[in-house]
Amino acid sequence: MTKHHPMLLFLGLALLALQPQIAAASRRPPPSPLCPKKCGNVDIEYPFGIGPNCSLSDDFSLECVHDTPQLRLGTDRQQCKDDNDPTGAPLKNSSWTGLDVTELPYRFSDEDNLFVTVGCNVLVLLSGEEEASVDPILNGCISTCFGDGSNIRNGSCTGAGCCEMAIPVGLKSYRLEFSGPLLFNNSWSPDNYNWCSHAVLMEAKSFSFERDYATTDKFFRNKNGTVPVVLNFAAGSEKCKDARMKDTYACVSDHSACVGTADGYVCNCRSGYTGNPYLPGGCKDFDECAPGNHWCQDGMICHNSDGGYDCLCPEGEHKSNKSGVLICEPDLKYKRSYLTVSAIIAIGVTGGIAIIVMSILSSYLVHQRRALADIKRNYFKRHGGLLLYEELNARKSNAFTIYTEATNGFDESNVLGRGGHGTVYKGRVAASDDLVVAIKRCKLMDERNKKEFGKEMLILSQVNHKNIVKLLGCCLEVDVPMLVYEYIPNGTLYQLIHGGSAGANSFASRLRIAHESAESLAYLHSFASPPILHGDVKSSNILLDESFMAKVSDFGASILAPTDEAQMMTMVQGTCGYLDPEYMQTCQLTEKSDVYSFGVVLLELLTGKKPLCLDGPDEGRSLSARFLAAMREDRVDLILDEQVKSEASGELLEEITLLALECLQMCGGDRPAMKEVAERLGGLRKLHQHPWTQDVVELEEVRCLLSGSPESISFEVDATCSSGY
Repeated sequence: MTKHHPMLLFLGLALLALQPQIAAASRRPPPSPLCPKKCGNVDIEYPFGIGPNCSLSDDFSLECVHDTPQLRLGTDRQQCKDDNDPTGAPLKNSSWTGLDVTELPYRFSDEDNLFVTVGCNVLVLLSGEEEASVDPILNGCISTCFGDGSNIRNGSCTGAGCCEMAIPVGLKSYRLEFSGPLLFNNSWSPDNYNWCSHAVLMEAKSFSFERDYATTDKFFRNKNGTVPVVLNFAAGSEKCKDARMKDTYACVSDHSACVGTADGYVCNCRSGYTGNPYLPGGCKDFDECAPGNHWCQDGMICHNSDGGYDCLCPEGEHKSNKSGVLICEPDLKYKRSYLTVSAIIAIGVTGGIAIIVMSILSSYLVHQRRALADIKRNYFKRHGGLLLYEELNARKSNAFTIYTEATNGFDESNVLGRGGHGTVYKGRVAASDDLVVAIKRCKLMDERNKKEFGKEMLILSQVNHKNIVKLLGCCLEVDVPMLVYEYIPNGTLYQLIHGGSAGANSFASRLRIAHESAESLAYLHSFASPPILHGDVKSSNILLDESFMAKVSDFGASILAPTDEAQMMTMVQGTCGYLDPEYMQTCQLTEKSDVYSFGVVLLELLTGKKPLCLDGPDEGRSLSARFLAAMREDRVDLILDEQVKSEASGELLEEITLLALECLQMCGGDRPAMKEVAERLGGLRKLHQHPWTQDVVELEEVRCLLSGSPESISFEVDATCSSGY
């Protein structure tokens, strides 16, 4: 059900199927050998199954329809014009009850699905519930057609004939409601075509917009009434320790492991085993020595064992470690030869001396090697490496790596940046020369941080958000740990604002980067467990990838939310110009400290000015102080960037400057949460992308839509068009 689940089930969503009754999730006996193993070209693996008593429970029972495995969950909704009605009277609007998997072991994947609306001059509202919040969600998608419809293009789904949007994390239910067709004052007429509109939540990569989708029912016909949707699943809703006590525990195979998730647990085979952990005896030994799986160096003999393997040398050879690589070398062989007595004595003396010297040298080298190994082992234990290693093995995680060796390539020419927590270098992973990474060499840490480092790495390794720099692994066999991150090539937001190209510095780009950055911070505050505080939000800690998408970086071992007052009083960090004034007074780092720092970043994007200017008068050195003074004197337009003022509407600038003002409130309790900031920026971004909505909906009504109060919104409907069915 969460992003960390190792298995995803791709299911066909029947557009006209009935909502099933939810069955009790009790474990059944192992499936019969007669149960179907395939549907078309798709392998059906337990706990899923086709037919009675072929799945773990009724929740995992599939149907094979036209050689496609499907889980029937709900109905699609479309609205069409009735050409047979001579009066042209519209049918009454009706709402689609949507899909509800609250009581099922599934959640809609926010990474793989999107919400799509196709048609002309139609608004579809999506409401529902998400796992991490008790508050309902409400989003809207508007699809319009203007003039001769030339603005509708194949592959473009930005509001002209097609609208798409992402879905929230942990979405467990939703319903749709059509409102339209909307009446616009333009020359385009909806009477010239067979009017149909469609709305559906579906797999993102399966959707490619075609122009005819907006004006015909081709989209519905192409899909034969079905579209795929990606669901994340869990074997049970309990925590692992509770699930093991019940007879419904799904991890029944020997050598299986329970992996906890935010919503329950799933099962994996332990390291060295492969197969199906949901079946008795399903986890079999993985033969590392089989053809294609040979994990030993060339020339070595691979010996497989239960749950492991060993690399042996042929007879007459022995193992040797060359530069960290285990190889086989021939044994020394001595040949007999007939020598004179004097030669034998000379050779004996020389050989004896050589043997003594070699013995002393070998003993010294062995001692040094053991001492170095002991030092590395102690560092590994001190930084919590044992706990981290055991948990990663149990979790069967391939996304996080514990590196056992670091090269000496920390050259000044490879430095990407320096910060308060350490220096970042550009490097490559030895196992894959094509993988470029950023290696952060941490500064010295105190004893408390060293002891807690492994536990904190476990939490940080699970952070997975498209707008957060991914932590790939760490190296613990050194005095201070090194963190390995994905490499982000396009520099920092600070460089873009204060010296970047004009094209990438447009208002639309600035608003997008602000929204993406806010989304990442909201994820750290609201969805990470435990919550993570960044503590040093600034434009130089927001990186830009190949497409200039924002990636928040530089959060490490000091960012977990403090658990006691002693920790709060020692966590003084941050950057001048961005520091929360309340934090400066109390030394208490909170989520609202990140909100204040983000408000300063928002000012940088709006004004193009640096957060701190030491050349001016005292009262004008701080960008936030200048902004607050300008807001009080109603002259904020004097400090806004000229490009921003030329590209953004007055109403939009008013809203975004008010949001910045709220973020910069002196009292943290008066600031909005990052989740609210992200939602409001998302709404303003949509408003900037679709300025034509101001012809139909007043700005205050759009605010209501974004804040979840749809009752105040009204639309004028063309009386000649009918509603959906």
